[in-house]
Amino acid sequence: MSNSGHPKDRGERRGLMLVISSPSGAGKTTLARKLMEEFSDIRLSVSATTRPPRPGEKDGIDYHFKTVEEFRTMIRNREFLEWALVFDNLYGTPRADTEALLSDGHDVLFDVDWQGADALHDQMPRDVVSVFILPPSIDALQARLAARPGSTDEVVDRRMRDAKAEMRHWRRYDYAIVNDDLEVAYQRLKRILLVERLKRLRQLSLEDHVRKLMGEA
Repeated sequence: MSNSGHPKDRGERRGLMLVISSPSGAGKTTLARKLMEEFSDIRLSVSATTRPPRPGEKDGIDYHFKTVEEFRTMIRNREFLEWALVFDNLYGTPRADTEALLSDGHDVLFDVDWQGADALHDQMPRDVVSVFILPPSIDALQARLAARPGSTDEVVDRRMRDAKAEMRHWRRYDYAIVNDDLEVAYQRLKRILLVERLKRLRQLSLEDHVRKLMGEA
């Protein structure tokens, strides 16, 4: 893993919430994985869920596994930045975990759909940076989905309908990247991250620095 995350940023820079969305098959997962391999200070958001653990999954690492009552108590206490019911199971993003990571200078990566992106932005608009990944063409997207193990014509057709529904919301995002060439798309995503890290509102040490320059410290 690269040491692109600099320890000196801790306490000097507030982390950001990097929200990445895309239709299935557009390459979002691959791009997110490459980003986490290069930047050691990016953390993947760990969701809470009511679904049972699968073999090999660990509580607090893969998910925060909760009972339905525990989850509903967290909803009542407004402990989630966003939550949703997906295939009879509840999933949510714990607020406290995210806020702790941001305060410590870590960027937090979110893999959510457009509704989740909207909810996160509504809760923490100054922290969210949203990126939508687009496929180069419908034919390319269909070919990628058809090449997945276990794909059938029916599955591909359903995923294509879902993909078109998701892509209708691309304008809601801060940035959009067409993933025609994986390396080019990754470099664009990386530049977005680096530029957003430099925004004045995230440079926590600047206030003290300017006061010293002005002789006010």
